[in-house]
Amino acid sequence: MVVLGVDPGSLNTGYGVIRHDSAGFTVLSCGVIRLYPRKSHAERIGQIYRELEELIVAFTPARVALETVFLSRNVQSALKLGQVRGAVIALAMNRELLLREYAPREVKSAITGKGAASKEQVAFMVSRMLGITPVPEPFDVTDALGIALCDLLRGESREVFKSHAGKGKPAGNSWAKFVRASPDMLVR
Repeated sequence: MVVLGVDPGSLNTGYGVIRHDSAGFTVLSCGVIRLYPRKSHAERIGQIYRELEELIVAFTPARVALETVFLSRNVQSALKLGQVRGAVIALAMNRELLLREYAPREVKSAITGKGAASKEQVAFMVSRMLGITPVPEPFDVTDALGIALCDLLRGESREVFKSHAGKGKPAGNSWAKFVRASPDMLVR
């Protein structure tokens, strides 16, 4: 399974493409789409769309994982971020990809175990989980990789859980499948 994680921003948009298979997690590509403030906002959105589309063509992800909007005191910033998110959503829909959205606290919790973790803590854990040294910079990159990891960790366990929801008593080893698919949900 290949997932494209996107940390949207109107000046810097982070991305991370991760493959998960029986061998574990592999980073296929990661980086930042750096946008020029002198360009119009529409031109910047077009650049984000085109560069993410190139990644989709190159790595054929099954899903796109996107961070949800957080509350902002600056209305203009929130609107611009919403427009960037809209471009990513439109791209995923145009490419007929499954789109999943995650709140920043959910990503932090999936990666570090704490929803209030700092960006430094997320970056450290992402690099440890993916075996990347040194830690990628800037935080836009590790945030995007974290979003993709969150989807891989939470998304697969959701699918196993959904496949058994509402069917009465699960048959055979379904709980064993669920536990294997969602180790982050185990309480020890």
